[in-house]
Amino acid sequence: MEKKLESDLSQLFKEKLNLKDIDIRTYSPLTLAYIGDSIYDLIIRTMIVNHANMPVNKLHRKASSLVNAKAQADIIHAIMDELSEEELGVYKRGRNAKSYTSAKNATITDYRTATGFEALCGYLYLLNRYERLFELVRIGLIKIGEIQE
Repeated sequence: MEKKLESDLSQLFKEKLNLKDIDIRTYSPLTLAYIGDSIYDLIIRTMIVNHANMPVNKLHRKASSLVNAKAQADIIHAIMDELSEEELGVYKRGRNAKSYTSAKNATITDYRTATGFEALCGYLYLLNRYERLFELVRIGLIKIGEIQE
């Protein structure tokens, strides 16, 4: 069932938005991080909204506590031994990419580590590996104590 969902979602994007096939190996790690940031944010927001219907400012505060450089750095550190060699390579490319921006409320180490995590999220998303993406985020959130098993 999961494979069907992945192909259906990917196909729907392509058909309805007239998207072309892409070779993500040609994409820069910062481009992967750009889309990965949004995808991770969507996963977190979806999870939070599913757990409780509450005022938007409370939803925003909860999402912001998980969608920031420190939390993302904590997650990638927590899942490091879960990563395949390929995934670890993508993370490292993202972490080591030379970005000309930095986070307002994070150390440069956390910011770069989070960029690597976002690059991994973007990579898995663009390869339509949604199940693996959700699995890694879930494991990370469990390991940092944000959700129960």
